[in-house]
Amino acid sequence: MRKLFQYSAAFVAALCVFSCGKDNPAEEPSNPAPKDITLSLSALDVPAEGGSYSLSVKAPSRPTFSVPAKWIGFTDGTYSNYQITYGITVSANPADEERTAVLTINSGTLSKTISVKQAAAPKSVNPGQDPVGEVDAILSNTKASAQAVKVYDFLREQAGQKMLSGVQSGGTANNNERVNQIYQLTGKHPALAGYDYIFLQYSPTPQGWSWVVNYADISAAKEQWANNGLVSFMWHWNVPNSKADWDKGKQGNFEGYNFYSDKTSFSIQNALTPGTWENDFILQDIEKVAGYLKLLQQEGIPVLWRPLHEAAGNYNLYGKTNNAWFWWGRGGADACRKLWKLLRDKLEGEYGLDNLIWVWTLDATPGAENEWASWYPGNDQVDIVGVDIYADDTNAKERQYKAAVALSGGHKLVTVSECGNIPDPAKCLSAGQSWSWFLTWDLESYALNTDTYWKTLMSSPRVLTREAMPSLK
Repeated sequence: MRKLFQYSAAFVAALCVFSCGKDNPAEEPSNPAPKDITLSLSALDVPAEGGSYSLSVKAPSRPTFSVPAKWIGFTDGTYSNYQITYGITVSANPADEERTAVLTINSGTLSKTISVKQAAAPKSVNPGQDPVGEVDAILSNTKASAQAVKVYDFLREQAGQKMLSGVQSGGTANNNERVNQIYQLTGKHPALAGYDYIFLQYSPTPQGWSWVVNYADISAAKEQWANNGLVSFMWHWNVPNSKADWDKGKQGNFEGYNFYSDKTSFSIQNALTPGTWENDFILQDIEKVAGYLKLLQQEGIPVLWRPLHEAAGNYNLYGKTNNAWFWWGRGGADACRKLWKLLRDKLEGEYGLDNLIWVWTLDATPGAENEWASWYPGNDQVDIVGVDIYADDTNAKERQYKAAVALSGGHKLVTVSECGNIPDPAKCLSAGQSWSWFLTWDLESYALNTDTYWKTLMSSPRVLTREAMPSLK
């Protein structure tokens, strides 16, 4: 909450002089004196954040004001030819109740009023609180690194106050090109940068390729973290259709790999069964991704880790059995939960990664929230519940928010883990939705994410940019 605007003694003294109607000598009017007071404003509707406004007054003699509310300030003007323009400043409203005031303008025996109505501050939750229950005070990994704990504590403190700005990387998915594009446009960097192990099978790139991806190059994440930004990684997990396709992949031919469920016949049930080639494959891939995550751990970089995204609730997407977006959702809820647990046991237990903050991501298809509970790995397996939202508007997302909070009984932070058009943080927070961050998928595909909207977002007091982030090292 912002503190009420405090006036200096000099300002109060000046205001008293102004209110009493004292004035410097004015020019001799050249037009006939008006018979009434004319105002450029009859009322002011002010947002909770406050603002500055101009008031033009035409009156037969220099106007005087009644003493205003303490949260309203004035800047004097010059009375000339029966007209004067004042500046009106309204400070931020720290309360969750609307407030009003009436300003009275006098000129001799004439009088006019202006009503000022200011919106209430967004109803926020106390740090660590959510509308359903109390957000867990500690990470699900009790041995989490000091930096991961600091990031989580910071996100809890910001809940209901501000949203972090974020963007997903493009190209090789481990660069800061889009982060820097936003800076070039707005003068500020996103607080969160998203990266993706989508090309894991290509890293390190086979010899002779002109297109190179190397996830051992963590310079982008290091730059983001060094400048107080946060780092998120996801994993579009590509798998081979067959043992033969896997063998070809070892030779640099990945034509038989995919992650979309309708593009691969890879079986999650077989992958969870020891002794199968599918199980051998996923264990080797987990070891490989663990090696890249360990590079970040060695640099003290905590990761908002978002694997197996958008599985929950889309198993019967559009009424078709086995129509999940991705292969990890095609086998149903039980298999997906087991894969999550296996991934977590391997990364934390076997490979000793302590820098991961686990984000469980939901699919926002209407009606999917009815199935979310059966897919949820459990509060002991998840730190943050994310919802991937693609909508043709920037409004607050009541349906998705309520369902995401209810999923954990309010024990987990919730976030817009991925989006197209960015939900307006001011609208979300005003609606009582304490999303931790937004992360837009790209900078080209969503018509409502205009340059003007980006500039508004990155200058909003309800949005955190990288420049406003504290060091969490």
